[in-house]
Amino acid sequence: MFGLFKKKSEKEKLQVKYEKLLKEAHTLSTSNRRMSDQKTFEAEEVMKKIEKMN
Repeated sequence: MFGLFKKKSEKEKLQVKYEKLLKEAHTLSTSNRRMSDQKTFEAEEVMKKIEKMN
């Protein structure tokens, strides 16, 4: 309950974005391979940002 109003850190926000991009890439992989590859690339860029923060 006390964590209800806790704001997410920048790292947590990037991790959520990374997971979202990978999920989109997975769903697109069956219908549009080019878009899937683009989403995967974007996810890799987000992961690089996360790694730089450590």
